[in-house]
Parts: sequence; structure tokens; C-alpha cells
Amino acid sequence: MRRRIATALTEHSVATRRRLGAILLLVPTVSILVIALMLTPDPAGVGTHRQLGLGTCTVLLISGWPCPMCGMTTTFSLIAHGHLVQGTLNQPFGLVLFCITVGAAILGLKELLRPRGHLSSIVDWMLRRDLEIVLIAFAGLAGSWIYKSILMKGNLPW
Repeated sequence: MRRRIATALTEHSVATRRRLGAILLLVPTVSILVIALMLTPDPAGVGTHRQLGLGTCTVLLISGWPCPMCGMTTTFSLIAHGHLVQGTLNQPFGLVLFCITVGAAILGLKELLRPRGHLSSIVDWMLRRDLEIVLIAFAGLAGSWIYKSILMKGNLPW
């Protein structure tokens, strides 16, 4: 009887921890998606973030060149409003980040409703491949920065 109670408590504790992890993933991802939907995409392809009370991009202001994240908020807002092609053309890596955000929100909701340990499995998988993930993310961000620089300036700074 004691063993059954201990097992039940342990299973309950594991489920509670998994649900807490799911909430910690779900709240920020859903918040990002809701905010993206609430914003009006700036027709210039950059500057949508100013609707959040943020200032003009310092890198763009000082150098005249886009920063690596230039256009990401606009892209998220465009895609959230259903303008997939326009959002992708504005900032290609933004589509990747948007899809990751949606996937993370779905995973968080799924784990909240039925905690199966999928979140911890994915985190473990990512930790085993951290260098590859960072390199892929850096390459995607760098490629999108080059693309955005050409789009905005017609050439590159070097």
C-alpha cells in the first residue's frame, strides 16, 4: 500500500513538473504570437516594434545599415496576419523563428493538457546538439541580415 501511494505521489509530482515546464513555455510563446497579431505591420518592412514603445533601431539609426534582427517584428506581424509570402520576403529567418514559436506553443499546450515528457525529450535532444543548433541559427540570422541589407540598401557594407 505504501509503495502504491509513493508511486502515485511520484507520478503526480512528475506530471506537475511537466505541466509547470509547459506553462513556462506556453506563456511567452503565446504572448509573442498574440502581440504579433495585435500589431500593425509597418509598410517600410522595419519599425513595427515602435508600436511597443521601443525606439528606432540604434544600429540602423547610427550606421544606416540594418541590424541582424531588422524586420523580425514586422515579419512576425505579417505572418500572424496571414501574409506568409510578404513576411518571408521581408525577413526570411523570421519565418523560421515564427514556425519555431508556433511549434513551441503547440508543444507547451500539448504537454499542459497531457504531460508525457515530450518537452524534456526535446530539450535533451537540443542539449546534445547545442553547437549545431547555434551554428545553424547564426547562419540563418547572418543570411537574413545579408538579404535585408541588400533589400534595404541595394548592396552590402563591405
